[in-house]
Amino acid sequence: MSELSVKVEDISPVKKKMSFEVPWTFVKDELENVYREIGKKAKIKGFRPGKVPRKVLETYFKADAEGETITNIVNKYYWQELDSRGIVSLSRPEIEQNGFKENTDFAFSASFETEPAFEPQGYKGLELEKTDIKVSDEDMEKRLGEIRKMFATMQDIEDDRPADMGDFVTIDFSGTLDNEALPELQSENYTLELGSQRFVPGYEEQIVGMRKGETKDVKVTFPEDYHEKKMAGKEVTFTVVLKGIKEQKLPEINEEFVKNFDKYNTLDDLKNDVRQSMEEQCKRQSDTQFKDKIMEAILLANEFEPPPSLVERQIFYMITDTHKRMRSAGMDEKNAMDLSFRMHDQFKQDAEKSVRSFLVLKKIAEKESLTVTDEDIDKYINELAQLHKADYEVVKDAYEDEERMSSLKSEILQKKVFDFIEHEANIRVVEKVGMA
Repeated sequence: MSELSVKVEDISPVKKKMSFEVPWTFVKDELENVYREIGKKAKIKGFRPGKVPRKVLETYFKADAEGETITNIVNKYYWQELDSRGIVSLSRPEIEQNGFKENTDFAFSASFETEPAFEPQGYKGLELEKTDIKVSDEDMEKRLGEIRKMFATMQDIEDDRPADMGDFVTIDFSGTLDNEALPELQSENYTLELGSQRFVPGYEEQIVGMRKGETKDVKVTFPEDYHEKKMAGKEVTFTVVLKGIKEQKLPEINEEFVKNFDKYNTLDDLKNDVRQSMEEQCKRQSDTQFKDKIMEAILLANEFEPPPSLVERQIFYMITDTHKRMRSAGMDEKNAMDLSFRMHDQFKQDAEKSVRSFLVLKKIAEKESLTVTDEDIDKYINELAQLHKADYEVVKDAYEDEERMSSLKSEILQKKVFDFIEHEANIRVVEKVGMA
């Protein structure tokens, strides 16, 4: 055989196998190149560098030379074939080969994951309902209440009254499971707002009625789906010492309250700004819900297997993000890492959905010839700069990084796809009053 022979098989919708037969003359030429490079560097007593005979080199370097030749041959023809056929490999190839013999064609195979090949369906003419969310008076009252809390003061309870819902209590606590003290369930001088539901259900309710200086055993049963498996569904006893009670004093929202802000002159200025901010939030919420409906519809119309390597990559991103958030919340490095990695299986379903969403949007973009231009990028960066009141060049420099620019282009392209689908859809707008 004097020509390279390549056969491609579909092992599954997301996995291919390429089998190669490489003529001995090709292998021989590569082997000669490898020995030539080895000869330039080899230091063997009795021979000058570059003048060592081939037979002598084979005595010392035969295994290394043949191994390097195989590596070079595999890399060269594997990547060359992917490029010529326009195949995108998503994973490291699994190589199978049995070495080579003199004057014999060299055979090897490479198995790898690819994106599934499919024609996107069902994304034109969708019947969709879009919710137009309006800010209610209750929404306004709730948001103004949250702003009041930002300027609240805490006052110690002087009289000997029991703790009540809404109070802020300072407690020491230690938890035991099956008579074993658990270090992760111990704390001193912990401040807890009763009614905030930050603790396991039933915990805060049992602190209501305690007085300053009192000690009490609080028994709670952890939820069956609790992230710490050894406590899931188990009864834990906490010894709680109530060390102090504070109550929150909220200021009245009036013209005097407005003086806390430099940007407002009157109470109406504050309320108008709050309403505008909430209306923008309503629009974002409405757009997000609408995108979710589009995504559900097109995923339902396009069933395909997501490549496992992309799913694993997405799970890793989710684990990394969870770890960062746990660390930001104050959890120590080891517990944050252990807990994040234990959530691997819980992330799988969402990761599969995320990968399928990415791939189907990409296929629609390809089919409809939707692309990202330099003008699109400039417009997006300009919008970001205006939103964050930053200089255009500063924002643009932040996207000089290749990975960040790639992420930006992907975001812009996905928006174009959603806009295209929305333009082609039949949409019924339904008004909803209230953000809840």
